[in-house]
Amino acid sequence: MPEDIRARISAGVHDSFSAGLGIFPLGIALGLLIIQAGLPWWLAPALSVAAFAGSLELLLVGMIATVTPLAAVALTVLVVNFRHVFYAFSFPLHLVRHPAARAYAVYAMIDEAYAVSASLPEQERSAPRLLAMQLACEAYWVGGGLLGVALGAALPAPVEGLEFALCALFTVLTLDAFRSRREIPSLLLAGASVTAALVLTPDLAVLTAMLLYVTLLLARHTLTARRPETTATAVRETPRRTADAFDDRP
Repeated sequence: MPEDIRARISAGVHDSFSAGLGIFPLGIALGLLIIQAGLPWWLAPALSVAAFAGSLELLLVGMIATVTPLAAVALTVLVVNFRHVFYAFSFPLHLVRHPAARAYAVYAMIDEAYAVSASLPEQERSAPRLLAMQLACEAYWVGGGLLGVALGAALPAPVEGLEFALCALFTVLTLDAFRSRREIPSLLLAGASVTAALVLTPDLAVLTAMLLYVTLLLARHTLTARRPETTATAVRETPRRTADAFDDRP
């Protein structure tokens, strides 16, 4: 393997360390939840490989344990993971040219991988670095799940409060979004969606809030995409208007 490729892979693994600090403990929580729900241990690695979406997997454990209808599971998967459509707009998939590698990059495009990639300068991004980071993130998740399964089988009593892991995850992500003023509109849309769902459909508040929030995000993206075009038109028109103003002087 060329030294340059090896250095990029090493950099990708190093990039994954910060994300791994959050991924690995959540993987442990997933494994513990699976054992405490009375589900087979192999469900932890199976879910981690089949879905590889932390928030979704934590939701699926409860849905599987309560034998939720398949249609409800499918709709939940669509709504929860629909945000990945927005990730694809700016995720550097163009760097990955091999079809199999690109397919894996799409499959492993989780929140943490997107955040790590977005923090890198564009000139430092590369396919080996991106794929190494994503593979490392998946290793943390699968490894954490297996460790959680082992701990759940070894503990004499269930651990209370693990059901809060998903809520805690989204609480941390929300608080982190407050640091960026650019994300405040999204937070306001989320708050409006939850409020409307609680008032209109209290029995299906989560599902209604998710559907409404996705709709509002799509509307916001459409308006934001049109704004640069309007701004550019205004910039082009400004010199012309200025010239006309000078021509109209007495």
